[in-house]
Amino acid sequence: MKKVFMCSLCHNGILGGGLYLDEHAVVYRTQKLTVDKRYRNLVLPLNKIENLTWKQIVFPVATFHMTDGEEYKFIIFNKNRFIKCYEEERKC
Repeated sequence: MKKVFMCSLCHNGILGGGLYLDEHAVVYRTQKLTVDKRYRNLVLPLNKIENLTWKQIVFPVATFHMTDGEEYKFIIFNKNRFIKCYEEERKC
């Protein structure tokens, strides 16, 4: 079952969109046409996520550290619900 979260990608500014979480991946989607195509439908497979770290600036910022060395930062609203859902999906 997909879980949906409001978020913003932190890449050359703040890009609003949605974060979708299911048993296979974390997917970021935005409808902004001015964004590089790579980021309009960004798929982060759960088996490629090395770890997830958090910082609290004004909003909670999650950093996904990928096995290939890439990092993706998101402001995720409803941090506690996201952590709970993410941990549940990682256990599967």
